[in-house]
Amino acid sequence: MTVSLDQLRAFVAAAEHGSFSGAARALRKAQSAVSTQVSNLEEDLGVPLFSRAGRNPVLTPAGERLLLEAKVVLDRREHLIGVARSFEAHVEKRLVIAIDEIYPEQALGALFADFARHFPHVELEILFPLMEDVSRLVLVGKADIGVMWRQEVLPTELGFQTIGWVPLKLVCGRDHPLAKARVDWEELKRYRQILVAARSDGPEKRRLRVAAEVWWVESHWVILEMVKHGIGWAFVSDHVIAHSPAAPDLITPDLQFDHADWPIALEMIWHKQRPCGPAAKWLRERFASTRIDASSSSPPPEGNGAQPPR
Repeated sequence: MTVSLDQLRAFVAAAEHGSFSGAARALRKAQSAVSTQVSNLEEDLGVPLFSRAGRNPVLTPAGERLLLEAKVVLDRREHLIGVARSFEAHVEKRLVIAIDEIYPEQALGALFADFARHFPHVELEILFPLMEDVSRLVLVGKADIGVMWRQEVLPTELGFQTIGWVPLKLVCGRDHPLAKARVDWEELKRYRQILVAARSDGPEKRRLRVAAEVWWVESHWVILEMVKHGIGWAFVSDHVIAHSPAAPDLITPDLQFDHADWPIALEMIWHKQRPCGPAAKWLRERFASTRIDASSSSPPPEGNGAQPPR
């Protein structure tokens, strides 16, 4: 059995245009050539693809089923050509991007949809580690680009660029003691704090620690569920609160020491010594141009034993 791509193209075109003459115009071939290719395909496959009883050919049940397969074969041919062209242009075959949950996820859909249009043949893996885990993955070569909140000390091998700011809010549950009255900084230390936990044990993990008693949780979303149930209070990014099912059950306490959100800086990072291909370069430029901004605010007072979010 010999089936050629030209036969499949003629078959698909005839089905889509409803006639051999329409297929011939689309393919810029003689109608007789298209008709012959379809007839040869039917002979090779051993089944009729069209009924020719009427004025125009009509797909048979076998033709309807095989049309789907023919389209897949032709699509994969285009994919093969596209992949080959990507290699010719030295486009990366695969990229891994590590993004802290602190980055607003609603900004990612449009960004990666645009990436898919520009680089349809690049395989992408998107990881969501936390804090220093992002920089560690980039440092050891397990991620090509990282997006994270700013580290006080970044390994010298990594390059970085500030790409915006994300506001943090202090939240507690409706029935938590902190929700009942105006709160001063010292009072925060009396109640359990729930902090986001990276798997690495560096200084960033403790930067926002205020309370004597702490629970560590590896998800901003789960933290809010715990806060909702009165387990403790937490600093959580504005966008996570806004999109969490727990949001109606959360309170932002009336604070004596601050009157606004605390923004923390977002940074994009990469390894200085590793090559940057066209796809990675495009992503770096796009992250840099997609600014994530928060209104300015005042930090907690100095000398309180905790670093303000930055």
